[in-house]
Amino acid sequence: MNRLTPKNWIIIQQRLTPYFFLLPALIILGLTVFYPALQAFYLSFTRYEYDITQAPQWVGFANFQRLSKDPVFWQTLVNTLIYLVGVVPILVIAPLILAILVNQKLRGMNWFRAAYYTPVVISMVVAGIAFKWLYAENGLLNQLLKGIFPEGIPWLTSPKFALYSVMAVTIWKGLGYYMVIYLAGLQSIGADVYEAAAIDGSDGISKHWDITVPLMKPYLALVAVISAISATKVFEEVYIMTEGGPRNSSKTIVYYLYEQAFNNLEISYACTIGLVLFLIILSLSIVRLFLNGVSL
Repeated sequence: MNRLTPKNWIIIQQRLTPYFFLLPALIILGLTVFYPALQAFYLSFTRYEYDITQAPQWVGFANFQRLSKDPVFWQTLVNTLIYLVGVVPILVIAPLILAILVNQKLRGMNWFRAAYYTPVVISMVVAGIAFKWLYAENGLLNQLLKGIFPEGIPWLTSPKFALYSVMAVTIWKGLGYYMVIYLAGLQSIGADVYEAAAIDGSDGISKHWDITVPLMKPYLALVAVISAISATKVFEEVYIMTEGGPRNSSKTIVYYLYEQAFNNLEISYACTIGLVLFLIILSLSIVRLFLNGVSL
């Protein structure tokens, strides 16, 4: 057997040192993230509701069968997909345009950057309440549109408008955040690249199509996946502005999960919905890895 020499002991210490630094964080993550996630996975195969003092009863795939026949769940899934399709393209394209505009070396441009970023630091609760007032029957928006729509638009009280009205708040909040991500990417592109493109005849708007967009592809992929994951997890806007109504027209998966868990106390069914949500987010994360060229 090889003896543990002082040299080998030093090598072992050097290799174990990073893990000792990570250990406190791993313990906290284990207690607050990994263990609850495993417990929720287990509860999705049990019956655990109403009287939470009773032990969970194993029911197998009964919750998943119920989920497949639940019309409200399918409606919330469709609403979430609509949210995804409606929000993500705007949050991928519009912040890039804003980033290009505020990346110009003009006087006072820092003030514009701060103005566009201000919604990001505003609490979603505050933003939701403010927009709820704006969308009110006698709110500012209906007052401005009074000449065109005398009776006003039922922004939050009509199934046709409620979901899209909430989506507008998500877009308003996210523009500045993704603009900063793009701005970091734009500032990494040297001015000599644009100068060379100008010599080749690519100038004005065309230079952004020829130079900016290709070089910004990693940032575009990052923003697309992050905004998609955020769109699938939307909750605060719905809770504050519509509470999923009217007639479940603005109810998303996360809000339905919350409703089942805390309003109806159907913990096991809520865990089943959460598992479906986890699989959706996991799929989006895998897409992000492939877009970044990471092999699994």
